[in-house]
Amino acid sequence: MSGSRELGRALRGWRDRTLPAAVGVPAGGVRRAAGLRREELAQLAGLSVDYIIRLEQGRATCPSTQVLSALARALRLSAAESEHLYLLAGQPPPSPRQVSAHIPPGVRRLLDQLDGAPLSVYDAAWNLILWNSLWTALLGDPSALHGRERNVAWRHFTGLPSRVSHTPGQQARFEAAVVTDLRAATARYPADAGLRSLVKDIRAVSTDFVRLWDTGAVGVHETHTKTVHHPEAGTFTLDCDVLTAPGSDLRIVAYTAAPGSDAADRLGLLHVIGTQAMAEDGTPE
Repeated sequence: MSGSRELGRALRGWRDRTLPAAVGVPAGGVRRAAGLRREELAQLAGLSVDYIIRLEQGRATCPSTQVLSALARALRLSAAESEHLYLLAGQPPPSPRQVSAHIPPGVRRLLDQLDGAPLSVYDAAWNLILWNSLWTALLGDPSALHGRERNVAWRHFTGLPSRVSHTPGQQARFEAAVVTDLRAATARYPADAGLRSLVKDIRAVSTDFVRLWDTGAVGVHETHTKTVHHPEAGTFTLDCDVLTAPGSDLRIVAYTAAPGSDAADRLGLLHVIGTQAMAEDGTPE
């Protein structure tokens, strides 16, 4: 139990030092401390508030690697701090043979500073691990999603709802690129059980995925357009670019619009209203 208590103390310390504004959380209301509230950490990490409490009190003794990874991302731990978190929890830190969710400081600064475009970050298995507020306003709040619900490949090939639509040609290119990425990731990270399980489970539910995987389809991510169907801002088309973070397998996805275009005006509207619902007269409720 001493290890659990040490883990709880470390989590409380990291939570207390994390400023809400630094992780995109509004700092409204009366706060007894400058750091994150438990419910805010729970939302950022995709965990329940009760589980956060049990971790901090030393009553949850065996957090999984997925939980630890989510906590490290939410608290913006350094590589050394993330390793310490895993060791306190009695788990081996991720090895180079496993998909890493560590986000370098430069990538975090990119998202913090480029707030005029919807941006998101994915690991080598296409799990969503970071996003900015405009991405949330455009595509919906992912904080309530858990596990596979945050994986691009799983969502697409199992037909989960999305605000984005593709033409047949766009869909074919997108699917080939995603399958290519997953095939490369399985070769690069052969010891990653979560990645192997993801591929196995998609194969079990999608004949399109099986066909692309088994025929060795090859694709690359190029600049293309995506049509977004937004409940308040309407339907509009944006350019989409997939960038690779230097020195890592992270993918940064950016949505942009030409200056002065109708799509740019709609993005500007979303920048103002955020995730608020719109009234019938077009004003935020």
